[in-house]
Amino acid sequence: MNSWQRCGSLGLSPDQDDLPFRDDFDPDGRIVRAAVPVLDRLQSRFAGSAMNISVADANGTVLLRRFGEASLARALPAIQRVPGFVFAERVAGTNGIGLALAERRLIRVYGAEHFAERSQGSACRALPVRDPLSGRIEGVLCFGYPRSAEDPALDAVIRKAAKAIERRLLGQSSARGRALLRAYLDAGARTAAGLHHGVGVDELALELHPRDRSVLVGKATELISRGDRAAVDVHLSDGRRVTLVSRPVRSASGVAGIAIEAFLPALSPGKSLSVPHQADEPLGLPADLADISGGPLLGAVHAAPVPELRSVTASSGLLPVAESGQGVTITDSDDVTDHRPDSPPPARGLVLVGEPHVGTYALAARRRLELLSETSTRIGTTLDIRRTAEELAETAVPRLADFVTIDLPEAVLRGEEAADPGGDLRRTVVHGIRDDLPFRPVGKRVDYGPTTPHLRCLTSGQAVLEPDLKAAAGWLAQDPEHTEQLLSHVHSLIAVPLVARGVALGIAGFYRGQDPAPFGDDDRSLAQELATRAALSIDNARRYTRERTMVLALQHSLLPHGLPDQDSVEVAHRYLPAESDVGGDWYDVVPLSGTRVGLFVGDVVGHGMLSAATMGRLRTAARSFAELDFPPDDVLTHLDNLVGRLDREDPVSDGGGIIGATCLYAIYDPTTQQCTMARAGHPPPAVVHPDGAVSFPDLPAGPPLGLGGLPFEATEIHLPEGSQLVLYTDGLIEDRQRDVDMVLDQLRGALAHPERTPEEACQAVLDTVAPAHPCDDIALLVARTHALDPSRIATWDLPADPALVSDVRASAVRQLADWGLDEAAFAAELMLSELVTNAIRHGAGPIRVRLLHDRTLICEVSDTSNTAPHLRRAASTDEGGRGLFLVAQLAQSWGTRYLPQGKVIWAECGLAGV
Repeated sequence: MNSWQRCGSLGLSPDQDDLPFRDDFDPDGRIVRAAVPVLDRLQSRFAGSAMNISVADANGTVLLRRFGEASLARALPAIQRVPGFVFAERVAGTNGIGLALAERRLIRVYGAEHFAERSQGSACRALPVRDPLSGRIEGVLCFGYPRSAEDPALDAVIRKAAKAIERRLLGQSSARGRALLRAYLDAGARTAAGLHHGVGVDELALELHPRDRSVLVGKATELISRGDRAAVDVHLSDGRRVTLVSRPVRSASGVAGIAIEAFLPALSPGKSLSVPHQADEPLGLPADLADISGGPLLGAVHAAPVPELRSVTASSGLLPVAESGQGVTITDSDDVTDHRPDSPPPARGLVLVGEPHVGTYALAARRRLELLSETSTRIGTTLDIRRTAEELAETAVPRLADFVTIDLPEAVLRGEEAADPGGDLRRTVVHGIRDDLPFRPVGKRVDYGPTTPHLRCLTSGQAVLEPDLKAAAGWLAQDPEHTEQLLSHVHSLIAVPLVARGVALGIAGFYRGQDPAPFGDDDRSLAQELATRAALSIDNARRYTRERTMVLALQHSLLPHGLPDQDSVEVAHRYLPAESDVGGDWYDVVPLSGTRVGLFVGDVVGHGMLSAATMGRLRTAARSFAELDFPPDDVLTHLDNLVGRLDREDPVSDGGGIIGATCLYAIYDPTTQQCTMARAGHPPPAVVHPDGAVSFPDLPAGPPLGLGGLPFEATEIHLPEGSQLVLYTDGLIEDRQRDVDMVLDQLRGALAHPERTPEEACQAVLDTVAPAHPCDDIALLVARTHALDPSRIATWDLPADPALVSDVRASAVRQLADWGLDEAAFAAELMLSELVTNAIRHGAGPIRVRLLHDRTLICEVSDTSNTAPHLRRAASTDEGGRGLFLVAQLAQSWGTRYLPQGKVIWAECGLAGV
């Protein structure tokens, strides 16, 4: 079932017929040479039957085919008879070869258990074939047959055949390792006499955690490197104990080595550990199959895979089996069984066999490989340049070096490429087993001369080894006084360039002081590999820093640089980018006609340069729609159409584009203290009332921008003077680690202080509500409302009668005199005359005239007609058509805004000289 689930997740289909075919496999490879005689014997054994025998490599590519009946090969499709087809589970679904590789054990697939429909009429058995020395899976032996030919005895047959192939693989190994292994097996056959149960170590390894297997092999390697008789108790993570015993072994040719055996206590009730047949026990094959490679099968010797030791074990004769826990006790006792006479004897099996000096090399190589393996998880956990450099130093100390220094150019720290990597180096990291060494401190400029190991490594691109710093003339000459101080603490150095993708990023210095052994060539190779891997992570962080800096610069350039001059609201704002990347959050404040003000906040989905650029386009369009005096719901409708059009016009959006952008638009009118709002999938605003009460108005949510065809609804609320309207994006309240309702309660508490200024409110919200490490950017806008003094508002209602125009002019002049605006009276009187006359002639009554005394003088004339006025240049023979032209000349600005019933024509007159 697990295999079927994996196949489903990979998108495989049961009715697929094609499989990948490879013609580049080696027809004379190691596994092929080992398997050919065995398959020839099996073909003879199953002659006349419908048996299909195949051997595949460790990737699932079939290398060999044999058939019990020759005519069967002609009747089968090519996919089942020609070598080269790949049966890995990821491409072929659940099948014998693929499942054996995935599960790493003997498996049986019967009938409909096959994923592919073409195979559901047959059955198969498959077993991994391992290299006895490295424990690595070299291939798979598979028996395929009709469902009607199912026979449980095939388990024993395939096991013995796989053992025969494995023994032939062993025959291809080094003569010395083979001689030691043969000596151990011969000694065991003479002395065991049934006193111990042989344990199939492959079956033991299946029960162990990978970390347990690693520790077990590591302890066994240490015992071999000791070169004497000893025992070690290793406690597994599940509480069991494995005792490793080292025994001297000498081959017939005089090769001296150490064999490491594992002893397991008797199994608890309810558990079983199958014991493989001994070397002299028949496995159900014909007698001649046992002699395929000239000797008995290896029985108890079967290695579990330890990938990190492959290069060592394959050439040394070490035999890795399993790895395990902690708690080591070394004794000289030969009796490690510690069991009562009436208790079952412990299980016993071979773990490693090899020569002591080879074990020493293997142990050192293993530790280096473990360090390299750890590098992939410890270095590059962040996209911060300094932190990545610190991780390199922390990884190398103390397992490779006692002290590490890392110097990076100032340009690299900014995310750029350094024009002269050795010319502007800054000490970025100093890390070691002690903190009192006289290295130059972090942040200081470091200048290296051309003869120093550091600059030589940067020039050559290769690590430079100085095993004895007292004899390193170039290093000593650089700064005699400083180097003399260091020589009392360190004695050996490896200087390694940090180079990635052809770009020199800096220098890493590995120093040894406490360990008396100088660095060697192996250490230099290890340091070079560590630095190479770390350099890639540092370069990734550098590139990210550069891209983030560019996007931040673009984002800030597209956001408002200042707030417009207006008295309707007192505004404060904040923009906080995400830690990982910059997004498309934005805000804006737009002065509108009639002393009103428009407040925007929006969010473009995604992160990076594209989102920032899209944000700029949307903000520009939103501002344009707002300045046309459209109501909030109409503005959102226009933005929705724009987003849809942008997606359709983008050739690379593939239908995804920026659909999902959100926006909230509010218009506040200080003359009525009413606020009209509409939102498109955006979080609702918070309203702080003058008494400190905080509420979240229930606005219709509306769809996100870009979906198209769905309406937006506007809601009007009353905002008394001194209220605060708080607009924000979802990055403020949405966090995977926090509950939204709890965050809204925090926001309510942070805002429940009406005495705070908008600036103070912004800071309080970011300090108490914003996540410590935001994964999305945050835009915040706080606006405290003001009301226009009623004494600065003058309104007249009149019917559509031309005779009343003069009365309006006279009343307006008197009102301007009361406001002390006599010098503006002429222009205002003329503008009102033209606007009222146009409303009477071309509009419909009743007509309202309103004067607003704010930073400017605003003249408004409204009527119930939707007829829009148009500015035009009148011909010399026209009797009319010059009214709006005169208004445009006298006013700073003028325009039209539409009401639910009618329109308003307004003109704004400056008061700079008044």
